[in-house]
Amino acid sequence: MDLKTAGARAEAREEGRRNLTPVASQSRRDGVLREIRRAVVRGDLQPGDKLTEVTLAATLGVSRPTIREALNQLSQEGLLVQEPYRGLHVARLGPEQILDIAKARHALDMLAVDAVLEDTGGHRMAAVMGAWEEFERWEYDPDPLTRHEAHVAFHRGIWAASENSMLLRFWPVTEAHLTIALAQDQAIRSDPARASVVHRHLIDALLSGDRSQAEAAFREHTIDSACELVTIMEQESGA
Repeated sequence: MDLKTAGARAEAREEGRRNLTPVASQSRRDGVLREIRRAVVRGDLQPGDKLTEVTLAATLGVSRPTIREALNQLSQEGLLVQEPYRGLHVARLGPEQILDIAKARHALDMLAVDAVLEDTGGHRMAAVMGAWEEFERWEYDPDPLTRHEAHVAFHRGIWAASENSMLLRFWPVTEAHLTIALAQDQAIRSDPARASVVHRHLIDALLSGDRSQAEAAFREHTIDSACELVTIMEQESGA
């Protein structure tokens, strides 16, 4: 084979690589992730419920390797937990875990808040307002999953507006725990009107430009709300 022929073949191989497109299994995996998250939010899957590859593959109509990949990701994020002799099951958050998550979230939220308030150009606040407008579109939707997704997207929008790349790296794990906590909260005290008032308070505090006012609003939303949920859970368990 001469150099000219070899060069032509190498070019053809490179062109073929450029024409490759993502395989369908990736989209199927994403579909599995969404369906499991949906089931947790709606309460179809309860904390502690066991998940198996065989059952999920048959129910969702995808291969077991695709199911396995999705379950591994959800396990890494914290939505699912692997325990000896029990396999994978939906994570259950006890009172201490709920409070720990709330404290960690509050600290990370304030990193985003500080970045938004420090931006004198205003484009970060504009991004926050865009996230708020999207939340307002869906906050009273009758579907609890739609409300949940709007809620989560709003908080992710605040982190994204901060332009802090590390916050967005932390987001998948944060979202997994937030999904579990919100699902437990929604099962106990689903109240879209209350959620609307609390989130409006966050926006008002951010628009004020006052860091202490924003800190108080985010503390009330995250830590105080978690304390209320824990109190209700303890009262119900003792009843």
